[in-house]
Amino acid sequence: MSLLGLRPVSWYKRRRMSPVVTSQEKRMPTIRLFHVNAFSQQPFGGNPAVVVLGPAQSDAQLQAMAAEFNLSETAFLTPAGAACYQLRWFTPQVEVDLCGHGTLAAAHVLWQTGEVAPQEVIRFETRSGVLLARREGEWIQLDFPRIPLTPLVLDPAYGAALGCTPRQTLAAGAKFLLELESEEEVRGLVPDFHALRALPGRGLMVTAPSSRAGDDFVSRYFAPWVGVDEDPVTGSNHCALVPFWAARLGKTRLKARQISARGGELVLELQGDRVLMSGQALTLWQGEWLLPSTL
Repeated sequence: MSLLGLRPVSWYKRRRMSPVVTSQEKRMPTIRLFHVNAFSQQPFGGNPAVVVLGPAQSDAQLQAMAAEFNLSETAFLTPAGAACYQLRWFTPQVEVDLCGHGTLAAAHVLWQTGEVAPQEVIRFETRSGVLLARREGEWIQLDFPRIPLTPLVLDPAYGAALGCTPRQTLAAGAKFLLELESEEEVRGLVPDFHALRALPGRGLMVTAPSSRAGDDFVSRYFAPWVGVDEDPVTGSNHCALVPFWAARLGKTRLKARQISARGGELVLELQGDRVLMSGQALTLWQGEWLLPSTL
């Protein structure tokens, strides 16, 4: 049986089919939900995100919904003009400033549903400024800001909690970048998340050269401080990883893999202070949110 052919049965669906509809439910604006795997076209690959398309809601309501979905990020879209949307991202615990896979998933939904014509460039208004998305066949290209890197002397306790000794450590905004010797070392990490949570931090991106022909580098990302032990594929990290590897390898066009259990692929290009990030996406299910906003 195909996973994509299944129609999930839940109390949401049963309530919708009930012949008793209250006047409050009749007045409720439609809030549409989409479960999308970003940076992959495999049903069990990439980074899953829920995309919520509907009217503006309170911060408390958005956070409660993200906690209910319990994925690394939920993307909330509110129309703001022709091919223009306000976009916000929430983990189960906090709102974040930038999210690559949530942005990719949001753009995919807008084109897939016909909300935006295939040839139109989507403009997202976010906490990180205006982000643009373009459709290129089966691929979606995102235009993100470059994240500057600064030298960092990192407490050895971080490496001990990860189980590695990094070659180099850098600060990428509020996150830390750790370079390791090999892909095998990155793949073999088994972090002690309890030990990491006892340290101050926002997120650890760990990277090394790829051992596979055609790929330039690999990475993994750990962020237990925001409720995400390991993120499957983290587009926003590549705003720092691309400048790092472009300088190291002497090239501006790169191909990367995030080697979490689910995994994902990205095609990348450094253009001055911008990083162009391309990936694919797949919608697994869609539906409606039937509860009234109460927060």
